[in-house]
Amino acid sequence: MIFSETKLAGAYVVDIDPQKDNRGHFARVFCEDEFSARGLKFSVVQASVSLNAKRGTVRGLHFQYPPAAEIKYVRCMRGALADVIVDLRPESATYLDHLMIELSAENGRGLYIPERFAHGFITLQDGTEVSYFIGNAYTPAVQGALRYDDPHLKIEWPLPVSVISGRDRKASSVFEIGAELKDRMSVRESMVA
Repeated sequence: MIFSETKLAGAYVVDIDPQKDNRGHFARVFCEDEFSARGLKFSVVQASVSLNAKRGTVRGLHFQYPPAAEIKYVRCMRGALADVIVDLRPESATYLDHLMIELSAENGRGLYIPERFAHGFITLQDGTEVSYFIGNAYTPAVQGALRYDDPHLKIEWPLPVSVISGRDRKASSVFEIGAELKDRMSVRESMVA
């Protein structure tokens, strides 16, 4: 596995290191020891998959507030998507900055997303399937979402949106929840200990 830190500290692109022979290739896509060796504490609590029938489908931008903030490791198993993460750590120099990266079955790339980040994507092909390894259980009472088209975030999606859930379309903007976001995502003594 090849780890490359992104412009958003703590978020990593994870490329496979395929071992090739006449059958094709074999590659690890997850190894807890390799994550730990880089200081990334990540135990998988939940694994999920989403199948997205149509090109231009948007999911996100989703997150969970502490104490149930999620770490995610996302990979595209079929098709392709433009994956977006947004730094929601108020103490970070990149607070509210985003990163977009293409994940596809062809490139085999994964994205490690630290806690206190929002995550979403738009599919680039019909039938795109996404795999998620998640480090905390889904906790509806602390879930949150930001608008995919929030003017403050300035995300330039590569395609027009063709499919989106009602919940995601009605998500809040940074303007609407900025104070709550800063307060609830701030590092507290209890989180550091």
